[in-house]
Amino acid sequence: MQKKIAALILLAASAHGAHAAPAQDEMGNLLAQKGIVARLGDTIHQATDRAADLVLNAMGSLGVPYRLGGTSAETGFDCSGFVRAMFQQTVGLMLPRTAAEQAAATQRIEKTDLKPGDLVFFNTLRRTNSHVGIYMGDGKFIHSPRSGSHVRVENMNISYWQSRFDGARRVLASERADVAASSGSSAITRNSPAPTTVRLGGLFGSKPDSDTSATVPPLPAAGDSI
Repeated sequence: MQKKIAALILLAASAHGAHAAPAQDEMGNLLAQKGIVARLGDTIHQATDRAADLVLNAMGSLGVPYRLGGTSAETGFDCSGFVRAMFQQTVGLMLPRTAAEQAAATQRIEKTDLKPGDLVFFNTLRRTNSHVGIYMGDGKFIHSPRSGSHVRVENMNISYWQSRFDGARRVLASERADVAASSGSSAITRNSPAPTTVRLGGLFGSKPDSDTSATVPPLPAAGDSI
């Protein structure tokens, strides 16, 4: 398992170059400078198999350009389209389409309980849960940020994301009907065979670091995040 994860991490890291234009290689530089790929190896190794597969699949999309309404690597992703595609491809669950709907249809958890594969939500458009990403561990999350950018990893402990953090959610397929009933949102649906109960997250328990040296991203333009 550990060798498999190491190989997949290297493959996912190198996949960035396949998606990004030469002028958009800052993510590769960031990964190298911060040692994110190496550090996340142990984190992902401690997660459940499904959470590890989800995170690794998401890393394979590094460099895919942002596109409003996009739901595939071929056309580009918006934030919720990226999350939806990763869960559909890896776990066999179809999450609702928008970030707000995804928040309503999943289980709220404390920030301190975040594990790889959980969802993190932010207010980037002056409305609650207007942006979403996938938590990777070590205080990092992967997302499709805004127009003109691409799928990348960021530190949720920098001031920009801390001030906009709306909460964390966990996808529990066995509770999808209860969550939907209580929230008024559509239940998570399945479009491929999967176990009756799917719990994402693992045993990762180390505290996120407090690195604040990353460049603070500009506020997305209105309508960027779905």
